[in-house]
Amino acid sequence: MPRFISRLTAQIIFFFCVISSAPTAFADFSDADKSEIKSIIKEFIKENPIIIRDVLAQLATTEQAQRKLAALALVKNDDGDPEIGPSDAAITIYEFSDYNCGYCKRIFNDLQAVLAEQPDVRLVVKEFPILAETSVLAAKAAIAAHRQGKFRQFHISMMTWRGKIDGDAIDAAVQKAGLDKNRLRKDMEDELTAAILSKTRAAAAALEVRGTPALIIGETIIPGAISKNEILDLINQTRAAKN
Repeated sequence: MPRFISRLTAQIIFFFCVISSAPTAFADFSDADKSEIKSIIKEFIKENPIIIRDVLAQLATTEQAQRKLAALALVKNDDGDPEIGPSDAAITIYEFSDYNCGYCKRIFNDLQAVLAEQPDVRLVVKEFPILAETSVLAAKAAIAAHRQGKFRQFHISMMTWRGKIDGDAIDAAVQKAGLDKNRLRKDMEDELTAAILSKTRAAAAALEVRGTPALIIGETIIPGAISKNEILDLINQTRAAKN
């Protein structure tokens, strides 16, 4: 390795290390070379603070985008999640939801209207029970109802129940959906249901979702309830992006 390190070479090494976040890039240099590079880098930082700021800002933006994509991948891993609509739908709406959430019930009718009007859209409900112990029971029952192919009716009954969700609300929804109660109880407490809830909690943490409802349409994350027209606008934007 030559003793002389040009200013340009040091700058290239510096930017490579910043962009790739790879401090081990210096591993092949001697201690003397490393010292000279560091000295040149310090001088360069003093002389070019705006360039350094812009590079670091770009790095932060890139890392944030990568974190978002990884979080969205967790959400879109929806095996076992309750759903309404065709499995081969062109557009999927993901909803973090809690059956004790008043805002979830407020957006429910709009989501159902969208599904009725848009036959190539499906809704995946990410059961995210955070408001009460009965929310956990209801979420488990919803996942179990999905495994019997009767989630939609169960979901409608729960979302249209007036008042706080309790055992009576769940029992009424189970009966209205025509669910096998023995199988439901067994499925509610098995490892698969626990894994689905755990997966949703991990996705919520990655997306920094702390409340319900939260919608994901395409790459857009919407915390809180929005109107039917806003949902349709996001669907149209997602369609356009795909095309």
